[in-house]
Amino acid sequence: MNKALDIAALTISIIGAINWGLIGFFDFNLVGFALGAGWMSRIIYAIVGLCGLYLLTFYGNVGRRANPH
Repeated sequence: MNKALDIAALTISIIGAINWGLIGFFDFNLVGFALGAGWMSRIIYAIVGLCGLYLLTFYGNVGRRANPH
C-alpha cells in the first residue's frame, strides 16, 4: 500500500477521533467551532469517514505483517 496515503488516512482519523472525544467529554465540537456548521464541516466529516473506511483495509494486513512467511 501507499505509505503516504496510509499516514494521511491515519492522521485524519486520529484528528476525527480526538474531535469525537471532545464532543463526548466536553460537548465541544472542534470542527464545528473552527469551520462553522456549513459545507466545509460536512466535507471534513466526509473525509474522516472515508479515511476510517480506508483504514478497515489495515485489518487484512495485520496477519501478513505479523507472519511474513
